[in-house]
Amino acid sequence: MGKTLVIAEKPSVGRDIGRVLKCGKKIDGALEGSQYIVTWGLGHLVTLADPEHYDKKYKDWKMEDLPMLPGKMDIEVIKQTGKQYQAVKRQIYRKDVSDIVIATDAGREGELVARWILKKADNHKPCKRLWISSVTDKAIRQGFEHLKNAKEYDNLYHAAVCRAEADWLVGLNATRALTCKYNAQLSCGRVQTPTLAMIAKREEEIRKFVPKPYYGLQLQAEGVVFTWKDEKSGSYRSFQKDRIANIQKQLSGKKLQIIKADTKVKKQGAPQLYDLTQLQREANQKFGFSAKETLNIMQRLYENHKVLTYPRTDSRYLTADVMGTIKERLQAINAGVYREFAAPLIRRELPKKPAFVNDAKVSDHHAIIPTEQAPNYIHMSNEERKIYDMVVRRFLAVMYPAYEYEESVLTGAVEGEHFYARGTRPLHMGWKAIYENQSEDEEEEELKRQNLPVMQKGQEFSISDIRLTEGKTKPPARFTEGTLIAAMENPVRYMESSNKEMAKTLGETGGLGTVATRADIIEKLFSGFLLEKKGEDIYTTAKARQLLELVPEDLRKPELTAEWEMKLSKIAEGKLSDRKFMNEIRTYSTDLVKQIKTAEGTFRHDNMTNKLCPNCGKRLLAVNGKNSRMLVCQDRECGYRQTIAKTTNARCPQCHKRMELIGSGENASFVCKCGYKERLSKFQERRKKEGAGVSKRDVQNYLKKQQKEAKQETGSNAMLDALKNIKL
Repeated sequence: MGKTLVIAEKPSVGRDIGRVLKCGKKIDGALEGSQYIVTWGLGHLVTLADPEHYDKKYKDWKMEDLPMLPGKMDIEVIKQTGKQYQAVKRQIYRKDVSDIVIATDAGREGELVARWILKKADNHKPCKRLWISSVTDKAIRQGFEHLKNAKEYDNLYHAAVCRAEADWLVGLNATRALTCKYNAQLSCGRVQTPTLAMIAKREEEIRKFVPKPYYGLQLQAEGVVFTWKDEKSGSYRSFQKDRIANIQKQLSGKKLQIIKADTKVKKQGAPQLYDLTQLQREANQKFGFSAKETLNIMQRLYENHKVLTYPRTDSRYLTADVMGTIKERLQAINAGVYREFAAPLIRRELPKKPAFVNDAKVSDHHAIIPTEQAPNYIHMSNEERKIYDMVVRRFLAVMYPAYEYEESVLTGAVEGEHFYARGTRPLHMGWKAIYENQSEDEEEEELKRQNLPVMQKGQEFSISDIRLTEGKTKPPARFTEGTLIAAMENPVRYMESSNKEMAKTLGETGGLGTVATRADIIEKLFSGFLLEKKGEDIYTTAKARQLLELVPEDLRKPELTAEWEMKLSKIAEGKLSDRKFMNEIRTYSTDLVKQIKTAEGTFRHDNMTNKLCPNCGKRLLAVNGKNSRMLVCQDRECGYRQTIAKTTNARCPQCHKRMELIGSGENASFVCKCGYKERLSKFQERRKKEGAGVSKRDVQNYLKKQQKEAKQETGSNAMLDALKNIKL
């Protein structure tokens, strides 16, 4: 019997699988052992062919050549990673290789990575599928003991191909049509455009919002603050100032009678385990991490450190088969700050049917939890430790009893008006003990909690103080990356139609995009200069607002993606023909191009500068990147861009905020919002004196990070040259 070829998605996972399968011999782009050969992609090695592959005329963007509707969609090797593709292909064609195991990420896109490689290589050897949720040695070994027939995942592959081809047909045709029609780089797509529309709608709500003053009453008796409540509406506030002022007058010199004194014991269960969206949202709230940053950190904790399970999950539950591994996972975290919480759980018998276990609520992957591998904190960055801590504490919390507290509510009456006071007293901390002094975010309450003395029904107390309170209604909050990710997951309130079936579909299919793609979509909107950040708040740019006016109405609505995801899910389940879906997409792409061609509208650059492009001589546009300010050429075909200022990790010595690096070479200077300025050369001298405690590794990591970001955001090397010379 021949050897088995294993195809992983990335080198790091390939090396892990290779070690478990005892593949110690390094060969070109692979590892070999006596029974197995392990090779890998670098993510996708094969992709859909560019338009010019079908016809050379598509090299030039012309309205008359649209829509582009290739009869059969071809795939091609990605040039940048062609060497690795050839290495994988050589292993597939080896005569001593009898079968293949697909070991790419267990999901729709992971399936596509491997299947396209095998298709492009024209593979005819039998295939099996490894389907695992973590890449620990134990999980890999168990996975190989229970390999599935790859044919079981054919429908998942068909759904993945449909998603890719549909996005190609709709995205490229609509983007080219808009760009040609208005002579501006206007990118659109079925997920990014409705996401943009949601932000614009929120901005419109804020713009139209008119604050309304409201009023209330608070009185004090025996040191307790009582708050007035309108018994009819149930509200603690009124918009009628005269009414509140009259009540205040009536109560002057009167006594408060206690008409009710209720004390109840209440329980509050732990929050659910994390899926990726909730983790991204809370990491943004607590640490200001972007959605993409959190996903990248998670990916490292999953792939490199192997201490957390698969991150791209939309479930907050575990499956019953995971319960047998809980004790091992607890053993792995039974150290340091977690010991006092993990140790009792290890000794105790776990519940047979806990609330966090529900097979029906897990599709591809269960919630994010620790693996059976103990962490090595020395090799973790500060950011990785923060995310790991969030997951571990939540994992421990769901296994602890509810937080129990005694809640007392006092109801007082004066002249027919009712006043309330509430107090709580913890009885049993339960899961809350795990969070120690970390505050779990609680919504602002109308009725504040306070320490209440014992008061009996029928008692009367003199009112020591009575005051009128006032405030103003607040507009909706602007989106941050955390709240935007949550809105993308549940965009029902942004739907224009009141179609209940469609709303249900949006809820069931997980909203706009998938847990795996949302962070990239947000990054794409920033890099296309459609969004910008002011502090943590997200704003649309003038370009985005104009694009939303010009783009066909369908592409602005969340309903479109809901419909697609519903059909893709049906294809994955074998309940819908992929051919039928793609025929609909081709018709839809044709209709979109027609709509754009015949539309009336204009696009105007309102960010034009007087500086000329050194390549083509046209005036440059001033734009804000996510962490930089740039000048870009207005001519999309020219593509020139120059970074003029970049937010760095260098901290201001006065206010400790991150400084911008402006200019290049000898003229490069750090500038802070507080007014502090410092030449790059002076900064280097100062850091050299201060840097005794900074390791070489820290310096290298800092430089690598800055250079990588600079590469991503600028076509000019001026910033890179300046960054090369920074010595911390």
